[in-house]
Amino acid sequence: MIQIGIDFGGTKIEAAALSADGRVLSTLRAATPASYEAALEVVRDLVGRTEQAVGGKGSVGVGAPGSVSPRTGLIRNANTTYLNGRRFREDLQAALERPIRLANDANCLALSEAVDGAAAGARVTFAVIIGTGCGGGLAVDGRLVEGANGVGGEWGHVPLPWPKAEESPGPQCWCGRQGCLETWISGTGFRRDFREHGGADVSGAAIVEAAAAGDPVAQGALDRYLDRLARGLGVIADIVDPDVFVLGGGMSNVELLYERLPALVAPHVFTDNWESRIVKARWGDSSGVRGAARLWSQADWAGDVAA
Repeated sequence: MIQIGIDFGGTKIEAAALSADGRVLSTLRAATPASYEAALEVVRDLVGRTEQAVGGKGSVGVGAPGSVSPRTGLIRNANTTYLNGRRFREDLQAALERPIRLANDANCLALSEAVDGAAAGARVTFAVIIGTGCGGGLAVDGRLVEGANGVGGEWGHVPLPWPKAEESPGPQCWCGRQGCLETWISGTGFRRDFREHGGADVSGAAIVEAAAAGDPVAQGALDRYLDRLARGLGVIADIVDPDVFVLGGGMSNVELLYERLPALVAPHVFTDNWESRIVKARWGDSSGVRGAARLWSQADWAGDVAA
């Protein structure tokens, strides 16, 4: 049986087909359109072209921003705002003429990495997306924990822990609140902090390069970023005590994070000895789409769909 994953991002939508043993059989991408109706068409087209490429029908799992409200069935909290208030899952099911499964994109990262990625074999995995925005996902024993209200792992929209005087009340967040963790530890927040301390409007990678070259403004921005990220991880360590933190998103490519974060996180954890791992996602940018495909197991697809 073929498992098809859809990673619905802010700028692109990716489709991938996985075999039973996790091999990628096909990948396709398309630009994320500007309207809801067009988005349904793009996903339907990607699934059709993927199935044509692999020569068979597959299950479809979707990783999307935001989450589905268990009460209303509507998407909420998506930064691709035209998804909010829509029955995205049901509309996709109608467009594709089959059941689909849908989860938050950070949850898909957690599932992918817990099944056969950097956290394979770990009991508790917390996955972090630190890119344009910031998200989190929790997996226990290789299964997602989405919570009673479907907001498990929504780490980006809690306050920055232990804020300093100059960090309070914090920047305005798109979600309507102020000082959310996302405004500090996303790539966007990193760039903003650099500008506010006298730096130019450049990419996060350029700031990291400048810091390595000895630029004091860039070094200060990177030090503040690491400190804030460590505080955020420390709170999660106290709540769920994961075996592994897996980092994804653009900022996860900063190798310095893995060298410096463990020593910075440890003082914020309420224990005498903290030894959890902080690792980079094994599957990189493809982890989300792989996790979306993994929302269906082979047994699910054979029993619930093919019959």
